[in-house]
Order: sequence, then structure tokens, then C-alpha cells
Amino acid sequence: MESYTIIVLLLAATLRVATPLVLAALAGLFSERSGVIALGIEGMMLGAAFAAAAVSATSGSAWLGLGAGVAVATALALLIAFACVTHRGNQVVAAMAVNIMVAGLGPALALAWFNLGGQTPQLDGAGQRFGAVLWPWAQAAREAPFPGLLYAELLSGHNLIVYLAVALVPFSAWVLYRTRFGLRLRAVGENPHAVDTAGISVTRLRYEAVLISGVLCGVAGTYLSTAASAGFVRDMTAGKGYLALAAMIFGKWKPWPTFGACLLFAFTDALATRLQGVTLPLEGVVPVQLILALPYVLTVLLLAGFVGQAVAPAAIGVPYSKEK
Repeated sequence: MESYTIIVLLLAATLRVATPLVLAALAGLFSERSGVIALGIEGMMLGAAFAAAAVSATSGSAWLGLGAGVAVATALALLIAFACVTHRGNQVVAAMAVNIMVAGLGPALALAWFNLGGQTPQLDGAGQRFGAVLWPWAQAAREAPFPGLLYAELLSGHNLIVYLAVALVPFSAWVLYRTRFGLRLRAVGENPHAVDTAGISVTRLRYEAVLISGVLCGVAGTYLSTAASAGFVRDMTAGKGYLALAAMIFGKWKPWPTFGACLLFAFTDALATRLQGVTLPLEGVVPVQLILALPYVLTVLLLAGFVGQAVAPAAIGVPYSKEK
């Protein structure tokens, strides 16, 4: 029974850890399906995390923090689109410039605003964070290990952003494969000249895709600072944007396989957290550094073994110039 409880709690933690990865991976999927490399999602998430925590701390409202996070991430997405789509700049350079700018600007603004060493105040007031949503009879269901514990811990007890991230996976799949917008988006990432010939604006489609990416990154960053944590700290994304891109590549730019890859990466992260300080029969205490490196080691191994089998959109990273 103890093993069953540990497994359920580990799966619930996996779902919570996977939430920012899922949102960021879907953001990257929309952007790269349109032909725009999504390296900037790390910076957009970090900027949203700072804005959401700062506004939530000053206003006392997590919802206002969410709005601020989405607004900042969308503004950064517009900056990337302006540089890469309008002016046909190098997409990798533009995205990395945004990442570096936000990594330095966020702590600097936090220091100037709150004077707390580059971080925001702890969000402990009522309404400053997104709390858990308890489903009906969840507390009573804990008394019955199966299926009560599954219901109480795995289905109930998460915040709204977790449920939103899960719901966005089938919605994204429907948008990409069952709507006219999705068809055009996939087409512009494969053959923008054909889309332009059909009288559809390549620039507009790519702007829309990058803006969708910004909105999703805004929600992901808000989750990091106002749901998973209680405030903003320096470099709090810790490479989650790049992990999300790895999951997207491993998922071959498709929503459901990408979701599965995010769950796999999140499971290793949740397992690493639970294994800290665990004593093994032969090797003693597991080194903390080795445990924390598990998600990144898995990323390298998976990409080394499967990236050759993943075929990216044909026009990704290629600036489009209308033929005259």
C-alpha cells in the first residue's frame, strides 16, 4: 500500500511539473509549424514569470498577475516576430538576444522595484497565488486507497493552470488538424510560396503563430512564479524552455507525442526530487547533483537517439521574401 501511495503522489507531481513544459512545448509547436524557430520561449517564460509575480505582489491578485505575464510574453513575441518576420532577421540570433535581455533585465527590475536582491516578495497573501481546486468529495475519497486516492491526488488538488494545460493538448491537435487556420499554419511552415500564391498572407500567419506562442509562454511563466512557486527568483525557468523544445522535437512537432515527451521529462524531474537523500543498498546516498541532472541527461540521450528521425517543417528558420 505504501508503494501504491508513492506511485500516485509521484504521478500527481509529474502532472504539476509537466504543466510549464506542456504550455511551452505547445507554444513552440505553433511557432515552428509556421516556420519561426521558437528558441525565444525561454525568455518569454522568464519575462512572464517576473511580470506575474511583481504585479501579483503589488496588486494582491493572481489574475492580474496572469494578465501581466501574458502581456509581457506577448510583447516579447511581437519583438521576435518584428525582427524575424517583418525584417527577415536571423531567427536564432533574435531569440537568443531576447533570452539574454530578459535574463538580465528581470532581476535588475526586481532589485529596483522591491530591493530584495533581484527577486520579488513572497506571495503569501490571499489571492496572490493560484490555489488548488478541490473536486467534490475529494477529502472523503482519501479513505479509500483505490480508486479514492487516485481521485483525490491525481485528478483533484491541482490549480486551474494545470487543468488548462492538459485541456490545451486536444484543443491544439484539433486546431492544427481540423481547422482551416491549422491547415494554413502547417502549409506556411512547409511551403510559404504556395500559401502566398493562394492569396494568403504569410506574414500574417507567422505573426499569429508567434503571438499564440507568446500567450502560451505567458501562462507558463505565470504558473512558475504564482502557482508552482511563491514569487520570482533569478533564472527560475532553469532551462525549462529548452526542455520543452526538446520534448517538441522528440514529439515530432505533434501535440500528443509532445505531451507524452513532456510527461516523460517531468517524471524524471519529479523522481529526482523524491530521490534526494534516499539511501541505496550498495551505493549509499544518491548525490544530489546526479539526481538533479537526470532530466537533462535524459534530454541529451533522447535527442541523440531520436532527433535524426524527427523531420522538422521544411521552411523553418528560413525568412520568407515575396517573389516579384
